[in-house]
Amino acid sequence: MFSKEENQRLKKEFWIQFAESYPRKWILYNTKIKDVVFKFYADTKKAQVILDIEPKEEEKRTIYFEKIESLKNILMEDYLPDVLFEKRLHLDNGKIISRIWVELDNITIKNKESWPIIFEFFEVNMSKFERFFFEYEDYIRDLDLNT
Repeated sequence: MFSKEENQRLKKEFWIQFAESYPRKWILYNTKIKDVVFKFYADTKKAQVILDIEPKEEEKRTIYFEKIESLKNILMEDYLPDVLFEKRLHLDNGKIISRIWVELDNITIKNKESWPIIFEFFEVNMSKFERFFFEYEDYIRDLDLNT
């Protein structure tokens, strides 16, 4: 069992090593669409590459989600065959968002030997997700263009 301090140190070391192993600029919060963000996530059970759609206005969130969902076949066939979609995801803080993601199960950041596997998962899948986003960015961004 790790103490709280050990967990924090391990997480910090994990993210520093990832940044050193894959030193490139990711899109992440710079999608140029307010409240539409890419994220990396890892814990003691899984690793995820995530696209969160977080506008407070449900209508705007729904439009962005449905635009990407309308491209689901392309996303799955050409980029991420195992992508998952959740239109209404209730976060622990009570916020409702939409999420599109890929996941690697049965992996833990507490085992340093698994870090290279997680890092490669992050790099491969975020790169594919970003390429998809760049290809369809104009369509996704344009709220006036219906799905």
